[in-house]
Amino acid sequence: MLTSCDNMKKLLTIGVFSFLAVAGSSQQKPHYTQYVLNQYILNPAISGIENYVDVKLSARDQWVGLTGAPKTAYVTIHAPLGKKDYRTSATSYAIPGENPRGKYYWENYTAAEPHHGIGISVINDKTGSFNRFTSAISYAYHIGLNPTTNLSAGFAAGISKIGIDRSKHDFDGNGDPIDPATGSAMSGELFKTRPDLNAGLYLYSRDYFIGLSAQQIIPQKLQFADDATFATKGKLIPHVFLQAGYRFLLTDDINAIPSLMVKYINGSSKNGIQPETNLKLQYRDLFWVGGSYRYQDGYAAMLGLNAGNAFNVGYAYDFTTTSLNTVSRGTHELMIGFILGNKYSEACPRCW
Repeated sequence: MLTSCDNMKKLLTIGVFSFLAVAGSSQQKPHYTQYVLNQYILNPAISGIENYVDVKLSARDQWVGLTGAPKTAYVTIHAPLGKKDYRTSATSYAIPGENPRGKYYWENYTAAEPHHGIGISVINDKTGSFNRFTSAISYAYHIGLNPTTNLSAGFAAGISKIGIDRSKHDFDGNGDPIDPATGSAMSGELFKTRPDLNAGLYLYSRDYFIGLSAQQIIPQKLQFADDATFATKGKLIPHVFLQAGYRFLLTDDINAIPSLMVKYINGSSKNGIQPETNLKLQYRDLFWVGGSYRYQDGYAAMLGLNAGNAFNVGYAYDFTTTSLNTVSRGTHELMIGFILGNKYSEACPRCW
């Protein structure tokens, strides 16, 4: 059993080295358990996919109970430009007297007309003494490939500000005034600002979606001090995401949406691949329950509610199967969404 002193040292070490992945090759972008509810956070080609302005706010508290564990918060906003068709979409609320999930929807679905989409994202990810703040704007263009299928392509450009609060580097209780990783600064924060570029494709229809995106496309060095004693050169590496899902009509009221996400990040695992599976059961766009599994990491349970044709909320709880489960009380993730400017007040996000 860990003593309080040993436990504290272990927790601090976990917190720091979780982000020190930037000094090697590992997962550098945050995890999102509810990515299926906001695919825009991974793929800029989603920009403008709906008839309305889609606003999402999320907070994720990972590995609760561990000092220095990751904490992530974000705001995303995206909207269509030049989209004149206001037909019911795959995730719209029912117009009175009509069920957008029944057979009628399947038989009468049509692809959206060509249009543009724009968006903005602001993300803050903190692990131990390290903090990464990213802001970006996105653009996408949507075209119809056939009467029921659309393809969109998009990109997002912005900046990332990565900082170290060196005053929290106190591994031995006395501190290290000459840390070669951060130079000879006695205290305070050190920052590096880097450009950030993401791009993606998204194929979608009435009952399926396939997305391919890449984040942090520009490989870049990251070093907080120019010191010959610091031999390891940090670097930011690309992250590639492949997403796919299919909607099954179980009854006129209940849909099942299994989906898969595969991440490729060089050095993050034996072959760089991290798959995740997800299953969501949804009743008439009013509420949903679901679960997911992340390879070599753990499981998650999800539930959500759409209320008042203007507001939706989703919650996920992650349980890790790694050795961290002896000291962690799980992970909490909350997402809140707002729908603005929908002609029919069909206030639901494209939450596959």
